Amino acid sequence: MTELPEERQLAALRSVVAAAHERAEAEAALERAVGMLREAVTEAVRTGAPRGRVRELASISPSTLYDWLGQAGIEVRAKRSARKTKEQSDA
Repeated sequence: MTELPEERQLAALRSVVAAAHERAEAEAALERAVGMLREAVTEAVRTGAPRGRVRELASISPSTLYDWLGQAGIEVRAKRSARKTKEQSDA
């Protein structure tokens, strides 16, 4: 039996809906996981754990760590300006 173009389109659209649903579920799960990680990171720093070790274990960038800490009301030092290389200082 030959499949009609409309039936193929309907099947393809159902696949799109299923994939979109999977993506939405994955995004929601990721959002929950990031929230849990953020809470764990800030609590670890509050207990005195070394920030570098916390960042390493959390697999997050320094800027993410310090953004989260600042938003949690934990003191962070001001960002240092980039160091000049010898060539830049001679110019």
